[in-house]
Amino acid sequence: MGKLYGALLLLSLIWGTSFLFIKILLEDISPAAVVFGRCLFGSATLAFIVLIKRENIVFKRLPMKKLILVGFLNNALPWLLISASEMMISSSMASVLNATTPIWTLLIGSLFFTAALGKNQWLGIVIGFIGILILSDIHTADLLSGNTYGVLLMSGAAFCYGAGTHLTKKHLSGVSTLQISLFTLFAATIISFFAMQFLSPTPINKFMEAVIFLPLIGLGAFGSGVAYLLYYYLVKEGSPEFASLVTYIVPASAIVWGGILLKEEIHLSMMIGLLIIFAGVYITSKKERSAGRKAAA
Repeated sequence: MGKLYGALLLLSLIWGTSFLFIKILLEDISPAAVVFGRCLFGSATLAFIVLIKRENIVFKRLPMKKLILVGFLNNALPWLLISASEMMISSSMASVLNATTPIWTLLIGSLFFTAALGKNQWLGIVIGFIGILILSDIHTADLLSGNTYGVLLMSGAAFCYGAGTHLTKKHLSGVSTLQISLFTLFAATIISFFAMQFLSPTPINKFMEAVIFLPLIGLGAFGSGVAYLLYYYLVKEGSPEFASLVTYIVPASAIVWGGILLKEEIHLSMMIGLLIIFAGVYITSKKERSAGRKAAA
């Protein structure tokens, strides 16, 4: 569990910058172009890692249809929904709505994948979400007054993540983490390219401009390439529910990044919210840890 918690924390630190980079990129390119650039830079980074490691890939054994499906549900579609939502709602609102992913993951697992739900899981999710609201200083009235379409788009992205993690656990357990990350992102790159050409045609040389290239390094190479190695590691070695808990810690890490990079003030309410979030993560994972010990016995 120590390695899993370490990977969870590192992933949250990387993804804590994603909403910021998306907001910056939307000033110059469309949501569909943001997604294509993110997928392109992410898959290129992973392809480089595959070459360095000399990963042995047996293409005939790869479940390509399942990889394409997961690439669509876990990358292309939710990233398009997130980018579109951030044109209507704030990045902090988007990160809070993204934190509903564990709830969708549990519901989808219970309804379609016969996953058992325990009291600790539900209690941890409720506690964690309360911590998110305290940390972000966003109240129910703020959620209701926000742009309805933006809220629905972001909620749709959280739903996609929940479905994608379960499909990964069920159908891609026999594929290495690096290969899952590479081929799902490669599939998402192709899908998002055609989506970009259909929705908002953008020339490829546009992505070489410094104002776009540099944020895409952070969002694509690190936030998508390196981050998805960690993410699929959490799904395979932990569970879809455990991996989805990263969405609770991302808003916390986003505030930490704001304090370090932008010199933003960190208030007492933020620290209280952060502690509540960690309590929620711990309570939610208690069942999995005890189950793991029982299985080992």
